[in-house]
Amino acid sequence: MNYWLVKQEPQTYALNNLMKDKETSWEGVRNYQARNNLNAMQLNDQVLFYHSGKEKAVVGIAAVSKESYPDPTSEGLQWTCVDIKFVKKLVNPVPLSKIKSIEALNPSGP
Repeated sequence: MNYWLVKQEPQTYALNNLMKDKETSWEGVRNYQARNNLNAMQLNDQVLFYHSGKEKAVVGIAAVSKESYPDPTSEGLQWTCVDIKFVKKLVNPVPLSKIKSIEALNPSGP
């Protein structure tokens, strides 16, 4: 099993939306490296759900529920998406400052 991080502005689609929806397609990604990561995601891989913007923290856990397929929001086949499902909300979100202070998660140092 692999672990991934997806980020989202909470005012666009927050963890609470995923909790309510139970599952969503992670579409609209237009970055080549992120696309490559989406293509590498496998069924049931764990996904850390990160709120960007003001919050800057991992706030929950999801899991890959459908592996990579063509992104319906794009023209052509160069962009892909995956489906993720809600697993749990973290009682104590993990702020970016904490993530950066963990050397194993930040090989270049804090």
